[in-house]
Order: sequence, then C-alpha cells, then structure tokens
Amino acid sequence: MKVLAAMSGGVDSAVAAARAHEAGQEVTGVHLALSRNPASYRSGARGCCTIEDSNDARRAADVIGIPFYVWDLSERFHADVVEDFVEEYAAGRTPNPCLRCNEKIKFAAVLDRALALGFDAVATGHYAQLVDGPAGSELHRSVDEGKDQSYVLGVLSAEQVARAVFPLGGSRKSEVRVEARERGLAVADKPDSHDICFISDGDTGGWLAERLAERELAHAGAIVDETGERLGDHEGSYRFTVGQRRGLRIGTPAPDGKPRYVLDIEPVSGTVTVGPRDSLAVSSLSAGRPVWCGAAPTGSSLEGTVQLRAHGAEHRASVTWGTDALAVSFHEPAEGVAPGQAVVVYDGSRVVGSATITATAR
Repeated sequence: MKVLAAMSGGVDSAVAAARAHEAGQEVTGVHLALSRNPASYRSGARGCCTIEDSNDARRAADVIGIPFYVWDLSERFHADVVEDFVEEYAAGRTPNPCLRCNEKIKFAAVLDRALALGFDAVATGHYAQLVDGPAGSELHRSVDEGKDQSYVLGVLSAEQVARAVFPLGGSRKSEVRVEARERGLAVADKPDSHDICFISDGDTGGWLAERLAERELAHAGAIVDETGERLGDHEGSYRFTVGQRRGLRIGTPAPDGKPRYVLDIEPVSGTVTVGPRDSLAVSSLSAGRPVWCGAAPTGSSLEGTVQLRAHGAEHRASVTWGTDALAVSFHEPAEGVAPGQAVVVYDGSRVVGSATITATAR
C-alpha cells in the first residue's frame, strides 16, 4: 500500500511515518507549508508552521529512509482555516481551528492530492484508532486517554476514515517518545505544539482585533447582566467566549459576590451577557451539518455520549438526527456550550459522527 505520511516536524508524526514504513508500506513523507511567511505564524517549538519544523520533518524522513517533499498549502489554509476562524468570531461563535484544519486541509486537500498521485491512504500522528467494523472502518478513541484526539477527527467522513492510517492509536505518548529515541529521531524530546498555530504570540484577542478592525467588524458594545442592566463596556465581542470568567473587566461586583461568566454573545449589537455559573447549565442543543465518521447509524436516535471540546469531558446524552440537523438532550446539564463548537457523538469508544452547534437551551 502506498501511504503519504503527513509530517509536521514533531515526534508523533515522525514515529507514525516510521511505523508505517516498518510495516512494509511504501511511505512518502510530506510537510505542509501553511504560511508563505512562516514568521507570521507561531515560532519555535510551539507550533507546526515554521521553517524549523519543516527542517525537523526532513531530518526525520532521512533517518527513516523515505522520500520527502514540502507541499505549499498556504492559500488553502488561509482561506479555509484562518479566514473561517475570523468569520466565526465575528459572528459571535467559538470555532476550533485544529478541527477545521483536519477537515479542510489534512483530510480534504491533502487526501485529494494524494489519491490523484496514486497513493492509497494518508497517515498522521493523531492519537486515535481505526477498527474494522461490520460496515467498514470505524474511528475509535486512542488507548491513551490523556492524548486522545478522536474529537478533532470527528469531522471526517466515512470515505476519509477509510483512507486514513493512525499508527499511534494503540500507544501512549511516553512510549512514543522512547521509541523515537531508540530510532535515533532528533525530535524525540521536542515539546508538543499547543495553542493556535497561526497566532504567533498566543494573543488571540489582539490578533483578532487587528483583522476585524481592518474589515470594520470590530464593534464595541455593552456588558449586561441577565436583566439587561449595563455593567460595563468592551472593545469587541470577539474577545469573549461562552463560559469565560477571567478578563471581563466589570467594575460592579455581583450582588452575591460570586464570579460572573459569559452566558451569551450577540455580535450585531455587540452585547455580551454575563451571569452566575448556574446560568451556564445547558440541557439541550441543536446542531447542523452532521457528518458520519463511518457507516451512517441506523434509525434516527442513539443513547450514547457526546464531547464538546478537544479535551473536555464526555456527557451522557440522547441524540436524534435528521438529514441536515442533529439534536442532543443531556442526561445531566453541561456548562460552557457555545455555538460554533463541534459536538462529537460517541457510542462507547467509537466516534459516530459530529455536527456544528447552532443553538443551546437552558
């Protein structure tokens, strides 16, 4: 089998490529150049978009003994991930750029090009497992619960899952680092990437302020409580997300002296509503654009669990769906649920599918 291994320059993707090669697959490594100006994205070892990372990936490919190329996907990444991120915040929603990158870049643009070039599959260093099920390949959680990345892969279609290879799904991160050292890979002790790779200094609010101001979308507004009483002002609703507690800058304390949390964001007027933690509790949600990660489930409902953020808790829930929509009713209230987030549905360890949250109910 001919496999294209996406190599970010980190330890996980390097070991994944090495394992695929050792398994007898015909492997070619590729590093994705996601910015025409790498200095404009994250620097050092904290991201996956730098010249340093490209060089690390190339050295790893040399050690493994596989061909290596760099693909320039900067325009596609900017349009499908960076611009989407800006648009979502401007609309008062909370996006996940890593999830969008998997959907639009690694398993759409890259896979499409790989298939056109005669490859059979794309391998990555994600911590998730593929299991042969009765109706085809199924996506499951990794054995390493702390590193499990099945949530950010929940946007993959059945066709994309069938063309994916995740060599690390049955391993723990500590084992992967030991293996990298044994293989002589220089990235064995390289720190994991974190935060948003295309924001160079980690200041998401400041980064958004520059781009939204340029497009006249950065509107100031009021911070109000649940009764509508004005408590303060802000410079832009994009600086807030549902469930946020810090950085509200409200001069007037709550009557009970307890912290306030962001409950709602109204982007047109710029109004940000805050209130007590109890008011964050959500009993149900609706979501659009459902995607099934394997064979579409039979019937129109499922008793399972859902996950609402990359490393968030699982919530027991009743899930129902139609052609273009999905609804979730929680068995116990969930907190900090924001439109724009992905809700990923699980049946045990299996990822059933995902959808984008459009509304919540308390």
